[in-house]
Amino acid sequence: MQALIRCANKEDLDSLREFLTKGNLGCDGLTEETVEFFLLLEDEDGTIKGTLGMEVFAEGGLLRSLVVSPGQAEKDIVLLITQMMQLAKEKGLRNLFLATNKGVALPFFELLGFERVERDQLPAEIYRLEHIRHVFNVDNSLFLKFSL
Repeated sequence: MQALIRCANKEDLDSLREFLTKGNLGCDGLTEETVEFFLLLEDEDGTIKGTLGMEVFAEGGLLRSLVVSPGQAEKDIVLLITQMMQLAKEKGLRNLFLATNKGVALPFFELLGFERVERDQLPAEIYRLEHIRHVFNVDNSLFLKFSL
């Protein structure tokens, strides 16, 4: 089955929110203004099978809301991430950041070129982002950076 990745738009808001909710992820900060910073992985019928979002700040972006349907191939996840890297470059961003509390994910992201950074090395602007607030309340959060 052929998968398609595209930028989300305002018409996708309801189905994207529903997909994120099913994946036990929040929709805070997902608005008509920010939906263009979400990628959708769809099957041939237009059904969402995965998504990845980004909150933009200054010259950087924070990856958020990576969720895929059960059974999606790892290559689809890699494709979502690499397409987001391309979108970030097109938007003129210089760095991408991500936060995770899953240490097992580190080798995967490191293979993609992300490097671990300490909390005190994060740019000041990242602290103002909607999505990052709850991350800072989790003790075992890890942060990674990718330079574009």
